[in-house]
Amino acid sequence: MRRADRLFQIIQYLRGGRLIRAAQLSEWLEVSERTIYRDIADLQASGVPIDGAAGLGYLMRSGYDLPPLMFTREEISALIAGARLVRAWGGLNMARSAEEALSKIEAVLPDDLQTTSKDVQIHSLAPEMTDAVRMRIDTLEAAAQASSQLQINYCDKANAASQRHIRPLGLWFWGKVWTLIAWCELRNDFRVFRVDRIESITATGERFRAEPGTTLKDFYLEMERKGVHRNPDDDA
Repeated sequence: MRRADRLFQIIQYLRGGRLIRAAQLSEWLEVSERTIYRDIADLQASGVPIDGAAGLGYLMRSGYDLPPLMFTREEISALIAGARLVRAWGGLNMARSAEEALSKIEAVLPDDLQTTSKDVQIHSLAPEMTDAVRMRIDTLEAAAQASSQLQINYCDKANAASQRHIRPLGLWFWGKVWTLIAWCELRNDFRVFRVDRIESITATGERFRAEPGTTLKDFYLEMERKGVHRNPDDDA
């Protein structure tokens, strides 16, 4: 890797605002820690607002105006493959945004990388993704982002219908099936609902707060503690 590329990568790693040690940077960039220390010192001398010290770690203060991003061939392949999968399996808004993102990526690529984008032979067809399912995904994702409570009519794998008052927390994608992780007021516990089995969604107009024991983080901790792997065919 050229030194200029390495300096740019260091900035990319530090731009997230998290503390990163020189040992981690040296592992990612496959150079010695001494080289990282020298690169950091040169970046600081050139005016890049990097804070930290050897042995403690480094981070970059927010507000630094980075130059336009450039992608490697491998990064382009990953972005295009991911966008195509989202276009095939995402909600209506996600699919539309993925299509727009693909157009923007291809529009800014230099000529020598245009061929790379066309050579990515990763495609996906999703006949199971009806417009109704896509709209539900968008609605659930928006409600989770806004912490909005919902009323849903649900039909489980045994065709048993129920009405649930839920706090939507997040969506999981299992390859062909989307599931919603939620706090269910009826069960007073976490539940996982298959999106394609949700028959209707109604906004209650109520918001919910992140109360201890009911958050998405709590759900993950509970699954880890129990060693449970949720199957998308499990009843909610």
